[in-house]
Amino acid sequence: MRKLLEYFWPLVGLVAVVASFFLLYHEFKGESVGAEVWANLQAIPTSRYLFAGLSTLVAYAALAWYDRIALLHLGVKHINWLFISVCSFTTYALSHNIGASVFSGAMVRYRAYSTKGLTATQVATLVVLCSYTFGFGNVLLAGLLLTYDPAIMQRLSGFLPDIITNPNTALVVGLSCLAFVVIYILGSLMHFRAIRLFGRFEILYPRPGIMLRQLFAAPLELIGAAGIIYFALPEQGNPGFLVVLGAFLLSFSAALVSHAPGGLGVFELLFINVMPDVPRLKVLAALLVWRLFYLIVPLLIALVVVALFERKKLVERWRRIEEQPQK
Repeated sequence: MRKLLEYFWPLVGLVAVVASFFLLYHEFKGESVGAEVWANLQAIPTSRYLFAGLSTLVAYAALAWYDRIALLHLGVKHINWLFISVCSFTTYALSHNIGASVFSGAMVRYRAYSTKGLTATQVATLVVLCSYTFGFGNVLLAGLLLTYDPAIMQRLSGFLPDIITNPNTALVVGLSCLAFVVIYILGSLMHFRAIRLFGRFEILYPRPGIMLRQLFAAPLELIGAAGIIYFALPEQGNPGFLVVLGAFLLSFSAALVSHAPGGLGVFELLFINVMPDVPRLKVLAALLVWRLFYLIVPLLIALVVVALFERKKLVERWRRIEEQPQK
């Protein structure tokens, strides 16, 4: 069963990529995509690229905060911010591009944090809490957006079933998300008992200090990531940041669930369909900027960091061998 699962998720990701590209091909059939997208990229002002770059820094700073929060939850305080930031950046830069972020992120984090004395169990707990913080941010922002503007889901009319895009359904989902957030906050403040699942797993409510940090860190990363696209979109016809944020939450979550590497194709397909009032090729250009700033450039930097880290460990290992007394 374990061997089958090792092949199952990559297969799901591959199918998702192929299906998405097939649908995207029909979306843009007959259009000169390359030339127009390049022209749209050149038309983005330099100032907007700078703001997109700042949004990227905000997103990755918030991701580093995820790790810091998890370490505080574990009672680990001896690891400095620089190491946490580099480890977090490398982890997410790789996992966002590889896909199956929970598993790929666990391997990178274990390799790094084990050098600081963390056990495999501690690293596993850290990974779960970081994933939960991300999910918590999605639930919180989705609840706020769907409650404030339930009609936002109608942008997907004709692409998704009517029952999903109905504003009443969206309002119910939004209020349910906010109810979950309220229960989580009360559970932390009032020290509710742990929730036991399947008779084996326990979900513990974090301490209030940890919970309060999650309330700010979780939405901040998503707002920063969505900001990249917002600043790359043209000012004329731009639907506003809240719509862009809602589109990002839906598209990015679907891309993660699909297990497609980097959400390739899945992310673009959904996002373009949520933006019917913006020219599709301009949206595609903005999404390419997002991929460049949020995925590709961080990946290249992360590969350099990994190479330098492994080189350092290899040098240290050889020094220890040379210092051993000869028999």
